[in-house]
Amino acid sequence: MTKFVIRRVLQAIPVLFGITIVVYGILLAAPGGPTAKFANNPRITNEMREKFKQAWGLDQPIPIQYCRWMGFCNPETQGTFLGSLPVPAAFIGPTGLPNFLPEALSGATNGVLHGDFGYSINSGEKVSDRIVRAALPTFILAGVALVVWLSIAIVLGVYAAIHRYSLFDNAATVFSYVGFAMPTFWLGIMLIFIFAGTLHWLPASGMTDTRSSPPFGSDKYWEYFGSNPLAAIGDIGKHLILPVVTLVVVNIAGDSRFVRASMLESLGQDYVRTAKAKGLPARVVNFKHALRNALLPVITNIGLEIPFLFTGAIVTETIFSWPGIGKLTIDATREFDYPILMGVLLVTSVLVVFANLLADIAYGIVDPRIKY
Repeated sequence: MTKFVIRRVLQAIPVLFGITIVVYGILLAAPGGPTAKFANNPRITNEMREKFKQAWGLDQPIPIQYCRWMGFCNPETQGTFLGSLPVPAAFIGPTGLPNFLPEALSGATNGVLHGDFGYSINSGEKVSDRIVRAALPTFILAGVALVVWLSIAIVLGVYAAIHRYSLFDNAATVFSYVGFAMPTFWLGIMLIFIFAGTLHWLPASGMTDTRSSPPFGSDKYWEYFGSNPLAAIGDIGKHLILPVVTLVVVNIAGDSRFVRASMLESLGQDYVRTAKAKGLPARVVNFKHALRNALLPVITNIGLEIPFLFTGAIVTETIFSWPGIGKLTIDATREFDYPILMGVLLVTSVLVVFANLLADIAYGIVDPRIKY
């Protein structure tokens, strides 16, 4: 298993490197560019735009911009090679060693390889700080939704498969089709209208009640959390209900049918019929033999859904003004804040690779027959 994990990590390095090229290319192809936010501002002259480009290194050829963003090149070294490529000296860090090596060896601090994603064009804040601050709310929302989502989906799918064509199975089928066809934005708005606007049972947006506590993530909030932990957790819990329900209802529908189909396939295998013929209890046959094998394709599906939860729940976070990665992505897109967009997309790519690695490891845990 250890050799397999090491091999997969090494295989992920060129994949991630290729992803960075694709991400950079996509954002370069997007209309507007970082200076697009100045288009409708009559106070910004062409000279000021040029100074802005020089300050952010946007006047350099694209290969040099990419090289500096990744941390391969030293931004202090000027000049070009063959008109658009960085000069060989640009790959040398302040200590004389290659710039991409760790800071302790190369002395370099720029670029993704050194944990520097750049600065927000809109606020001037570090991109890494913005992402870290938005990651905690997303982690809370995604973590709660994932536990509820998977628990209900597995229970519904397994029970529907065991009681095939029963009233419960037919009702679950109808629920699945309705839930799968339900638009996320419509469901979120309806929940806000009913439970926040009409019944006034739950808050409509945000993560905390700013009338009784400081903004989430601020220093004052953590002081408040330390002195009133139960009240703070209860406040977050109330704000979690509607966005979690939105994520769960929309996504549980497809996964429950996926679990049902996988479980039905396992129940039809010869080893299950043999176990039943030996007189084993139905509970042992269904949950010890059939379910473990039925979970293999489900694990693959979960490995792809985890990154979606952390970065793809953009609609849900926007509807409920949840201050997470999804809302940060929308705000950065609206403000043409390309450094933040590149940082978010890169983090998403790492999550996809890491989630697939976890899925492969889980195969060996669920099914001992799988050897690496």
